[in-house]
Amino acid sequence: MANRMILNETSYFGAGSITSVVDEIKSRGFSKVLVVTDPDLIKFKVATKVTDLLDKAGICYKVYSDVKANPTIKNVQDGVAFMKELGADGIVAIGGGSAMDTAKGIAIITANPEYADVVSLEGVAPTRNKCVPIIAVPTTAGTAAEVTINYVITDVEKKRKFVCVDPHDIPVVAVIDSDMMSSMPKGLTASTGMDALTHAIEGYITKGAWEMTDMMHLKAIEIIARSLRGAVAGTPEGREGMALGQYVAGMGFSNVGLGIVHSMAHALGAVYDTPHGVANAILLPTVMEYNAEATGEKYREIARAMGVQGVDSMTQEEYRKAAVEAVKQLSADVGIPADLKAIVKEEDIPFLAQSAMDDACRPGNPKEPTLEDIIALYKSLL
Repeated sequence: MANRMILNETSYFGAGSITSVVDEIKSRGFSKVLVVTDPDLIKFKVATKVTDLLDKAGICYKVYSDVKANPTIKNVQDGVAFMKELGADGIVAIGGGSAMDTAKGIAIITANPEYADVVSLEGVAPTRNKCVPIIAVPTTAGTAAEVTINYVITDVEKKRKFVCVDPHDIPVVAVIDSDMMSSMPKGLTASTGMDALTHAIEGYITKGAWEMTDMMHLKAIEIIARSLRGAVAGTPEGREGMALGQYVAGMGFSNVGLGIVHSMAHALGAVYDTPHGVANAILLPTVMEYNAEATGEKYREIARAMGVQGVDSMTQEEYRKAAVEAVKQLSADVGIPADLKAIVKEEDIPFLAQSAMDDACRPGNPKEPTLEDIIALYKSLL
C-alpha cells in the first residue's frame, strides 16, 4: 500500500511574512485577484493588512466578504459568480476555516464548472482540473485549512455539513504570519487552538495514520500543549507557537483523515451553528475515552507530548487516563465549556447522531461506532 503526502508548493512562516503575498502574485503572473474573507475581518481591519500591500503594489483585486461562520452552498455559488464577473485568475484567502473553505469551493468550481451545484463535491469528487491558484493567509491558529485538501460546506436546507476531499483544492501558497492572528479575541484563540489539538490527536489515532504523520501529529500536540495557554493570554511566543503547531497538525491529518469528534462536531455546527472549535473541544475528551481501547500504546505518547511526567512507569489504564485528563485540563484552562447542556436539545440527538454516522470523517475513527454509540456519547455530555 502506498502512503500519499500532499502539501503546499510553497509556505512562509514567521511574523511579517505577509509581504510574500505580493511577491507570489507577481511571480505567478496573476492579472486580477479575488480576495475572499469575512465581514469581521473587514470591520476590524485585519484583511486590510493584506489589501494595503496589494494597493501599494498596484495589484488589481476585488473583495468578496459575504462568508458565514459555517459557509453555505450559497456562499460558494455567489463567490463563483463574483469570480467570473471579475475575471480573476488567482485568489487570496484571508481568514479562518470559513474563508478558506469558501475559497476552495469557489476555486474548484471555477476550474470544474460541472460541479456548480456544490453538493456534488461531497466526499472524494473526481474533479479533473486543479483549482484556480489560492494564496492562503490564515488569521486563526486552528483549522489549518491553508495546508489541507479538505473543506466543509453547510447545506442550510437539510441542516447538515458535508466534507469535500480533493487533492486539487490545496492552496499553492500558505503564508503563516502570527501577526495576522494577533487580534483574535481570547475565546476564538481558545476554540481554534482546541480545534488544532483535535486535529493532531485524531490524526494520530486515525486508521490511516503511519510513521510520517505520527511524527507530525506528536510534534503538533507538543507545540500546542505548551503554546495555547500563552496564546490565549496574548503572549507573542504563544501566538507564534500556535501558528506553527496548527499548521504541522494540518500537514498530517489532511493526508490520513480524522474521526468521530469531527463527525459529531460537524452535526452540531449544521444544526446549531456551533463554532467548530468549541464543538471539537467539548467532544474530544469524551470521544478519547470511548476510543481508548482501540489505540494500543498511543495514549502514552499523547500524554508525554501533553507534558505529563512519568508516563513510562504508568500502566496502560493510567496513561490513557492521564492523556484524557491532560486534554480536559487544557480545555478548562482556556475557558472551554465542559458539556453540551447549553447547545444540544435532547430531542435532536437521533438526527445529530445519524448525521455524524453519515459524515465523511467517521470511517477514519480507530473504533467502529454504531448509531447507538454516537447517541450515547451525545447524551453523556448533557
